[in-house]
Amino acid sequence: MAAELKLLFSQQEIAETVTKLAREISADYADKQLILIGVLKGAFVFLADLIRALTIPVEIEFIRIASYGAHKESSGEIKIKQDVEIVLEGKDVLVVEDIVDTGLSLTFLVDHLRRKNPSSLKVCALVDKRTRREIEAQVDYTGFVMDDGFIVGYGIDFNEEYRALPEIFVVS
Repeated sequence: MAAELKLLFSQQEIAETVTKLAREISADYADKQLILIGVLKGAFVFLADLIRALTIPVEIEFIRIASYGAHKESSGEIKIKQDVEIVLEGKDVLVVEDIVDTGLSLTFLVDHLRRKNPSSLKVCALVDKRTRREIEAQVDYTGFVMDDGFIVGYGIDFNEEYRALPEIFVVS
């Protein structure tokens, strides 16, 4: 795909936003043992930068879900490809997502993780596309809010391409 890319968020904007989020999370969980669950594959770059900016100790876990395949729109069918391996019962959990769009994947994921009985469960999203919500989804820590547009870069891909870009672009 020979896509045309338009810069949306620069490296500096991303770095400042990650630092701001890390400050908020570090303050909110200063006296707790936090588990961060990165949603693969899109959130791995964001998660890596976020944990380096945190001032509190955290445990890292991953979960992998799929709903897009090789399309720009969610299929609406969500599957867990890789589940968490650690016990979440009684623990403070923060899901780290790259994008929250329709809310379908996040709601599915939060419902799945709630069944593991964490003492708290919150969500941190780098990008929140609130205008695209099909169902209500709670995001507790938000980096950027945008309307519409398919984005790539900074770990976010289209058909496994563009993840390595250091900025976030809108694909046109």
